[in-house]
Amino acid sequence: MSFILCMTVFGVLLMLLALTSSYLRWLPVTTSAVCLAFGACIGPWGLDLVHLDVREARHWLERLTEIAVLFSLFNTGIKLRLPLHRKAWHSAYLLAVPVMLASIVGVCLVAHYLFDLSWAVALLLGAMLSPTDPVLAGLVQVNNAQDFDRVRFGLSGEAGLNDGTAFPFVIFALLFIGHGPADFSWVQGWLLKNLLWGVPLGLLIGYGLGRGVGHLMIYLRIKNADSTSSPNDFLALALIAVAYVVAEGLGAFGFLSVFAAGLGLRQAEVRTTRSEVPAEHLAKPVLGHMQAEPEAAIASNLQDLSQPQLAAGVMMGDMLVFGSLVERAMEVLLITLLGAAIAFYWDWRAIGLGLALFCVIRPLSVWLLISGNLLTRPQKALVGWFGIRGIGTLYYLCYALSHGLPADTVHTTIGLTLSVVALSILLHGVSIQPLLERYERSMHDRADDSP
Repeated sequence: MSFILCMTVFGVLLMLLALTSSYLRWLPVTTSAVCLAFGACIGPWGLDLVHLDVREARHWLERLTEIAVLFSLFNTGIKLRLPLHRKAWHSAYLLAVPVMLASIVGVCLVAHYLFDLSWAVALLLGAMLSPTDPVLAGLVQVNNAQDFDRVRFGLSGEAGLNDGTAFPFVIFALLFIGHGPADFSWVQGWLLKNLLWGVPLGLLIGYGLGRGVGHLMIYLRIKNADSTSSPNDFLALALIAVAYVVAEGLGAFGFLSVFAAGLGLRQAEVRTTRSEVPAEHLAKPVLGHMQAEPEAAIASNLQDLSQPQLAAGVMMGDMLVFGSLVERAMEVLLITLLGAAIAFYWDWRAIGLGLALFCVIRPLSVWLLISGNLLTRPQKALVGWFGIRGIGTLYYLCYALSHGLPADTVHTTIGLTLSVVALSILLHGVSIQPLLERYERSMHDRADDSP
């Protein structure tokens, strides 16, 4: 595929999305579903313009998906403003660990007994398909840092945490494949290195860096009277890179570190501004009129905000806008490539596996493992259904292809993984909007009926 053809294809796609956005918002169709269909149309199933073999492209796809997940994790982290001990976090913790583990076991059993896959490959499939996706789950995550809805907050926290907590089990499955069922001498080393060291250290590194850098930047901008002109997008890039590199260098999980860096940065804003309202919401009315108003009016508006609120508000607002832009661009690119690649690897067995995961394994896990004190029955039903699989799963697939997946299992593993992700994009994409609208109407009605 030439550079000119590549530019033509993505130019047409972006124009299509821009021109149809006002129509799509009224239809039960997400941007991801449109990109998937567009990719299928330009691939072998359609115009045959794009040929993407995941096995040959695994190295650059691994890096591309990795970057997409990192930006999405950081962006998710800075939207979650509640302290970590608050009750809204409890459902996120349960979704990210016990529900994820139950999903791994369920997918492993289905893949082994229904498709006659070896236990090791079935376990790898379970580990890759268990985490929900922070990139594609944007519609079901919190809308902003002031959104504390239990469903949205739980799904956001889950998507931020379980891309990192699933990684040790992907590594476990690959080690199991490499050593075989007769040798388990490596399990103790895996346990120490990945679960007892990699997971907690990654969280601590990221959270500490986010808190420290956040306080430092707000302090410097107040001291130097430079609250509105600093390059906050550079700061976001730097914090993502440093958190990831430090964690990986110390043998911890970079995904968890980057998510925790976003959380730490948000807590620095909370501690500095000492306001119930996120700083970006306080600063937005002032900044939105800075170009239109005379200097005297601007100075009057700025007096309504404390210096920490203005500095933190500009910083957080710029980072959210920048992160959202990168996240959406990566989503469009990667889902289009998935649509183009699916023709080579479509596996009809994925329909059974996907329906088992979406309709039985995850809903049942949520129902059994999350108490009614945390989520009501309608909320548990929504959380159980909205287990969207996407870019994170594609990253784990590329990682497995580059780290010892046996050649005789490659096509089956790629086929089942890509096909389940495509099904998730279609099924969840069609159902997200009507189900969320119904849920929000019911919450609004309950609020109106309450005294």
